Amino acid sequence: MLAPLQTGAARFSSYLLSRARKVLGSHLFSPCGVPEFCSISTRKLAAHGFGASMAAMVSFPPQRYHYFLVLDFEATCDKPQIHPQEIIEFPILKLNGRTMEIESTFHMYVQPVVHPQLTPFCTELTGIIQAMVDGQPSLQQVLERVDEWMAKEGLLDPNVKSIFVTCGDWDLKVMLPGQCQYLGLPVADYFKQWINLKKAYSFAMGCWPKNGLLDMNKGLSLQHIGRPHSGIGQSLRISPWQLDDCKNIANIMKTLAYRGFIFKQTSKPF
Repeated sequence: MLAPLQTGAARFSSYLLSRARKVLGSHLFSPCGVPEFCSISTRKLAAHGFGASMAAMVSFPPQRYHYFLVLDFEATCDKPQIHPQEIIEFPILKLNGRTMEIESTFHMYVQPVVHPQLTPFCTELTGIIQAMVDGQPSLQQVLERVDEWMAKEGLLDPNVKSIFVTCGDWDLKVMLPGQCQYLGLPVADYFKQWINLKKAYSFAMGCWPKNGLLDMNKGLSLQHIGRPHSGIGQSLRISPWQLDDCKNIANIMKTLAYRGFIFKQTSKPF
């Protein structure tokens, strides 16, 4: 009797999903902002006897990945630019691909070795002061910690599909491989494929976000978390701003997923 019961349950779920989609109609892929979309969807589904779980089921299409790993580096910098640049902050958010909610966080500061003294321009731009990087682990040590975190989170399981997400290609196409090459360090395979959120946004919305996160948040009617990444008028920080940038990326991803967007790898194979 088990197989017929399972088949019946699957048919019933399919029937409910079909009914819910008919109830939502054009609102399912409405171009309005996510809060309004959620409100409309929930009210319409509730009026027809559907609960919140069904609303979530309809709102999020199945993604290709179990987890999205949102990453956004800070690096040494100056005017004119110094070479080589070195990563000084290494944040990652683990985003559940089914719920699009944050499940875990990795964050470490990194001590630069080629240019160990941060420039005033770098501190003004990033908010990172010298004391935040002095005595911190080297990039090699941080990469080892990342690998340990990936293993602890089950992300190295071959049956778990995950991919990094960045705001642009610079972090994983230029910054990390460039510094690893300079230091003679290997680059783990999981850093060699990623989703450029700017490209994903342009595919979904039909326009390129020239000002990055600010344009994407504005285009999706989202409130920007934290301070815009700019050297104008910033004071020294007491908490990781890059985690704010990562949270902005996560919110944008969640909003696009609500609208039915399926995220795909944008990087080309190495």
